[in-house]
Amino acid sequence: MSHNSRWTLALLGTAAPLAVGAAHAQELNLYSSRHYDTDERLYSQFEERTGITINRIEGKADELIARIEAEGANSPADVLLTVDAGRLWRADQAGLFQPVQSELLAERIPEELRHPDGHWFGFSTRARIIYYDKGEIDPELVQTYADLARPELEGEVCIRSSSNIYNLSLMASLIEHLGPEAAEEWAAGVVENFARDPQGGDTDQIRAIAAGACGVSLGNHYYFARLMRSDDPADQEVVEEVGWVFPNQDGRGTHVNVSGAGVLANAPNPDAAVAFLEYLASDEAQRWLANGNNEYAVVEGVELDNPALEELGDFEADDLDVAVLGQNQTQAQILFDRAGWQ
Repeated sequence: MSHNSRWTLALLGTAAPLAVGAAHAQELNLYSSRHYDTDERLYSQFEERTGITINRIEGKADELIARIEAEGANSPADVLLTVDAGRLWRADQAGLFQPVQSELLAERIPEELRHPDGHWFGFSTRARIIYYDKGEIDPELVQTYADLARPELEGEVCIRSSSNIYNLSLMASLIEHLGPEAAEEWAAGVVENFARDPQGGDTDQIRAIAAGACGVSLGNHYYFARLMRSDDPADQEVVEEVGWVFPNQDGRGTHVNVSGAGVLANAPNPDAAVAFLEYLASDEAQRWLANGNNEYAVVEGVELDNPALEELGDFEADDLDVAVLGQNQTQAQILFDRAGWQ
């Protein structure tokens, strides 16, 4: 699907809101699994820039994908916005997206962070990093993902379940880099180091370290950034106890995933849908994504104002094509199961 440049001019702020043309030209039906309050500003700014009204339905990603499938050709959905390349891959495998041709998106979104045929695009990234107890664990022990399987860390690892999409995507990247056999061996080594059965979310693992339940964990960076920016004294106590490492800085770089979106195959408002994706790639939207939810902008050169991200520091990211995270997802779950990672 190609795109009318008038929309781009409007969303970049170089033209007034567009006049109503064809039926529904001023509407966008967005299905979103992002649940961050700060995204409200994204939507209101898009409406102000373009004159397009966003009608939004929110829910869990798998539920939204199932809903779009059930609605079929009569689906009112124009855009699916969700987190993790693995979920975008699931939607694409179900045939839910249509290809988008946009010079702006091709120029601003790095190639490894978008579908090769324009079915979906990543608009922010999240790094999966290692957390450790600053009083008990030498950070030199946890400089790579492989280190989580070190025998010195027996009984020290708190982590989420293997079915969690973030862990599936990490495992999918390890399969691509190391091969299935080595990836399974790594998973088995991590299982040997469990301090407890997998449970809870990323923030729960960070809190568990501060509480002394374990010494090491994995989690997306923005969960810790939220604690860093919190005014709650209890959160600040957690931050004081927990250190962080961006893994594999002397090698392939830290595993990153995306929050992304695509235009749906039966979108009734396809031009408005592409305009929304292009807005998400604008400097303005990139700043809202990074400053609001502590994610990283994907567009090079966007200036941010986020003290937590500044404190976390710069890092080298793995430049693996994130489409692989979906392609290897099924095998990742099989290897986790064989390793005993529930």
